Amino acid sequence: MNRLVKGTVLTTLICIGLSACGGQEEVKAPIKQPVKEQAAAQASDLDPEKLLTSLRNHTTLVPIGEVPVPEDNPMKPEVLELGQMLFFDPRLSGNNEVSCQTCHDPGMGYGDNQATFNTYTGGYGARNSPTVINAGYYSTNFWDGRAASLEEQALGPIENPNEMNQQLDELIQELSAIKGYQEKFQAAFNDGITEQNIAKALAAFQRQIVVKDTPYDRFLEGETDALTSQEISGLRIFSGKAFCVTCHNGPNLSDNNFYNIGINTEDKGRQAVTGQETDLGRIRTPGLYGITHTAPYMRDGSLATLEEVIDYYNRGGDNHPNKSFFMQKFMSPLGLTEQEKADLLAFLKTLGGEPPVFKKPELP
Repeated sequence: MNRLVKGTVLTTLICIGLSACGGQEEVKAPIKQPVKEQAAAQASDLDPEKLLTSLRNHTTLVPIGEVPVPEDNPMKPEVLELGQMLFFDPRLSGNNEVSCQTCHDPGMGYGDNQATFNTYTGGYGARNSPTVINAGYYSTNFWDGRAASLEEQALGPIENPNEMNQQLDELIQELSAIKGYQEKFQAAFNDGITEQNIAKALAAFQRQIVVKDTPYDRFLEGETDALTSQEISGLRIFSGKAFCVTCHNGPNLSDNNFYNIGINTEDKGRQAVTGQETDLGRIRTPGLYGITHTAPYMRDGSLATLEEVIDYYNRGGDNHPNKSFFMQKFMSPLGLTEQEKADLLAFLKTLGGEPPVFKKPELP
């Protein structure tokens, strides 16, 4: 069994164990191979066919596939058209100046390229504006997972006094007074303008904002020349030595679980939702598709580049008191060489893709 297989199998087993019991049990450290054996294993892993076979057999890395669509909110053209209008319309905010697009700009990777968002009153919010790219693949939304669906997420920023500061009952009255919106809602939904239908239209529109069919996906589908030798080396590191695959796995490269990765911040993370002390500072694993378009990184926007992200994990993160046991045990530090960091960066860049760019339509 080569080094990649050992690493990925161990990583998967440890991740499952930690998720089940809060990450406090003792886990054996990976067994280090002699230098000569390591070199031989690495050379073997760089054979694209062998690497692909290992990934298929021993990891949960799979092509992304189609975005899941709920049965009660099909992607009807009328709904998508309405959702696009609502996404770009500042009249959804209390002062008629802030739209969803304000923090999720198509020209900025559907984020805002700022460390943290600008609040309704002009200050700075506590968290980075997460990109909308591939948001439809998550099982929960927001950094802390407080929304159980994209439909539920869509209404959160509208009501939030720090974001759009709009009461939903007042918004319905305002939209109902606009003849064009009356017609658009009636065409999309039998019951016209309701809170639920506003959420459905926004969610359906956002499910179109997808990055897929990347060189990484084509590689996993069997097109082994879709990645360069350096990118293949980076994928080997991603799924082995760097332990990225521990959390970044599955169709959207997110396990949809919550971890404290050591960032020194007062943000309570998942604890604010569950009230559990063990969830202090934990955040949901973000997907990696579109990653080249979405800087800065981390929930507080504290890392400006992908190079800084790699360096952060390579040193084992910072020292938050509730930092993940796995990070403390196996990632402090990782010990990546400069070449390995360069290779990992090259692989991550293959996930950037080209997000679809939707523009502001003519509003009613």
